[in-house]
Amino acid sequence: MATNAAEEREEELKSALWYSIGQYIDEETIEQNINTTPQFIGALTELVYSQIENTSRDLETFAKHAGRKQITMDDVMLLSRRNEGLETLLRQKMDEIIASDGRPPAVEKKAKGRPAKGKGKAKAKQ
Repeated sequence: MATNAAEEREEELKSALWYSIGQYIDEETIEQNINTTPQFIGALTELVYSQIENTSRDLETFAKHAGRKQITMDDVMLLSRRNEGLETLLRQKMDEIIASDGRPPAVEKKAKGRPAKGKGKAKAKQ
């Protein structure tokens, strides 16, 4: 029964996403005087939904690896590390949010624990 409820919830989410994408596509096609098909909207919806699933799975994994149950801005920034443009936009937005909250910007954290063998400070020769 739990699986059935989860499947129903997933279908509701996909339907809402399909509707939102359809509305956006309709606005753009009217503005640009072009046509699209319902199959295009369906395929785009599946693509976007798949990307959302992958992104959420990655964010959950990053948080779990850090020993947390809550996803933070650090997890989102880690996810954007391979997309320079996205990372730049997210950093700007993060700085705006921090400035509006009146908090000082986050300082880069140093790694905890001991360095791996052979990677620490070299021993002084005697």
